[in-house]
This record gives sequence, structure tokens and C-alpha cells, in this order.
Amino acid sequence: MDKPDDTTDFVAAPPPNAELVESVEKPPRAKVSDVEESAAEKLERKRDYLEGFLQKKPEGVAAGAPGGELYEAVIEALKDIYDPEIPVNIYDLGLIYGVEVSDDADVAVTMTLTTPHCPVAETMPGEIEMRVGAIPGVRDAEVNVTWDPPWDPSKMSDEARLELGML
Repeated sequence: MDKPDDTTDFVAAPPPNAELVESVEKPPRAKVSDVEESAAEKLERKRDYLEGFLQKKPEGVAAGAPGGELYEAVIEALKDIYDPEIPVNIYDLGLIYGVEVSDDADVAVTMTLTTPHCPVAETMPGEIEMRVGAIPGVRDAEVNVTWDPPWDPSKMSDEARLELGML
């Protein structure tokens, strides 16, 4: 048997039971013009997708952890409390620095006020404790007022800035 030299190319033969195919036609490409969907139908499809995405709750999150049922209920309760001088809720205003929910369903809210001389400085923490304590599942609520760091308008959410005409 002759020994092949280095310039010989080897080609694998097809198995004996395989049919030889000369060529395969490319499948047709999908085109945007092939879809018959009105602009309204497209908008509705996108809206349905977005709403479903935004309403989906995280899986496997503890009730007191961010994204959990109890934690989100506390945030919603805080969004129902408005600053009497500014028509924006205290959460979007940036007055809430932190919300902690313990395993025993005790809630601690760390907050500030716009100024130390705020007219609701004495009543606001009590109202927050009462509202958060009234949430089903909350065992105890405590509000800690801090002045460090001091509040400034940069802590407001975009929604609050829009409401106040600051955007």
C-alpha cells in the first residue's frame, strides 16, 4: 500500500446508507411587511407585555425583604401620606431613608423632614407609626427621625420633580 504524501487531501466519504444531497434551498426570511398588524394592535400587545412584566412579583422573596408582600405594603402605606405643604407623598419626596422589616414583622422606618422647623415635625412620625402599624401582618412599627444626611431636593423621585414642575 502506498503511503500518502503531505500534499494529499482526504475527504470523508458519506455513510453507505446516506442519500447524497446536491443543494438545499435557504428558508425564506421573515419580513416585517409580512405581518399584518395595525398600530393599535401592536401598541396593545406591547402594553399587555409591559403590564404583565411590571405586575409579576419576585419568586422566593421573604415577606419583609424588598419586593416581598409586607415590605411593599409598607411602601404603599408611606405613599399614602402627603406632606401638608408640598402636594407630594413623603416617599417620593425622599423623606424616607430606609424601611426595615424584621423576621417577626416589626417595621422600622428611618426618615427625615424637609427642615428641623417643619410644622409637622411632632405629628408626622406618629402618623407614620399609626399607618404602618395598621397594615395587616405588622406586629410593631417604629419611626426614627434623623437629620443626617440632611434632606435636599436631589432626594426626590422623578415623579415628584415632575409634579412640582422641577423637570
